[in-house]
Amino acid sequence: MGFQLRYPWPDLDPDDVAAAAIAVRLDVTENKVEAAEHAHRKGQLVFALGGGVMCRVPNGLWMVPPHCGVWLPGGTRHANIATANARIFFVFIEPGAADLPDRCCTLSISPLLRELIIALSDRMQQDHGTETLVAQLLLSELPRMPLQQPSADEPRLRRIAAALADDPADRRTMAEWAERVALSESSLARLILRETGLTFGRWRQQLHLIVALRELSAGASVQQVSSELGYESVTAFITMFRKALGKPPAKYLSDIMQGGGSAFAAGG
Repeated sequence: MGFQLRYPWPDLDPDDVAAAAIAVRLDVTENKVEAAEHAHRKGQLVFALGGGVMCRVPNGLWMVPPHCGVWLPGGTRHANIATANARIFFVFIEPGAADLPDRCCTLSISPLLRELIIALSDRMQQDHGTETLVAQLLLSELPRMPLQQPSADEPRLRRIAAALADDPADRRTMAEWAERVALSESSLARLILRETGLTFGRWRQQLHLIVALRELSAGASVQQVSSELGYESVTAFITMFRKALGKPPAKYLSDIMQGGGSAFAAGG
């Protein structure tokens, strides 16, 4: 099952459009859908205004955090997975049109860049990808966005990350995960630290923060998010959130919406 396009030209091939940058908005109406694995000659930035999105690539699984986008260089085989009612923007960029990394990574999306992406997708409906000032501004702004922490490439960590992404409330211990991937607990601890720079607890917490920010941004209550993440109490969730990000959820989200703060990328 694929994404449900909201365009009069659903067979658009971005590689056939001559413009240096185009943006396409997709509205997902089904329950959790996945686009088949494919690749583009152009690079692709995946950005979401609502819902959850993941990008599956040969050497990793990338979650698209709130206020961030996942960058896929041209030629990268990938499958995009989205939750119901997701509002996704794909920005396709000609190779060499902007100074962007030659590997998959997560980029922060500033309020200005967000508005440029939205405006460029609106222009796409009007002029089908001809060069615009908006595209030029976007191409100059995008390389200024800071990179977030990279995803781990190691196959066993990808397996754990995929399971945690499907069920963030999973509370299996590191010893239990180690048994699942046929490692000793100490070997798994060293592997996670080497590949991500984080302890297992911090790595899992980072995923929880991404899910929490995504759900809170979509209007879920703190109580709902706390339950989804498997916390024993709302207080425990708020304490974790405050220790990690320096503010309670409501204050942090308020500051983010006004353009302040930062978001986290997923290790995995």
